[in-house]
Amino acid sequence: MSTENENVVRKFCAAFARRNIQELLSFFAEDAVYHNVPVEPVHGHDGIRNTFEMFVAPAEKIEFEILHMSSVDDIVMNERIDRFLIAGRQVALPVAGVFVIRNGKIAAWRDYFDMQMFMKQSGMA
Repeated sequence: MSTENENVVRKFCAAFARRNIQELLSFFAEDAVYHNVPVEPVHGHDGIRNTFEMFVAPAEKIEFEILHMSSVDDIVMNERIDRFLIAGRQVALPVAGVFVIRNGKIAAWRDYFDMQMFMKQSGMA
């Protein structure tokens, strides 16, 4: 089961390169929780869509480079470098992600990162 769950997360991370919010939402359970730990968590597809529209839609390019991944039961953890091209500015953000997979869908996703690093690199600070 852990390998199947890791494959869900790998495919999800790879999907960011296509920047298709509807495709990204298809990876989530209807009642999923997404928590960028520097900010408040969001719930369900509508909340997740709203969050994605803030950083997926304006990005010209996105790549999630997975450095390490491990899993046990329904938990998948990865260490990544999330790369964005936003308004011509390169952003490379170290991230630790924790995913809970239920029935092949993401039931919870928590990302731990330095929001100030993102803001400074993206020019939003």
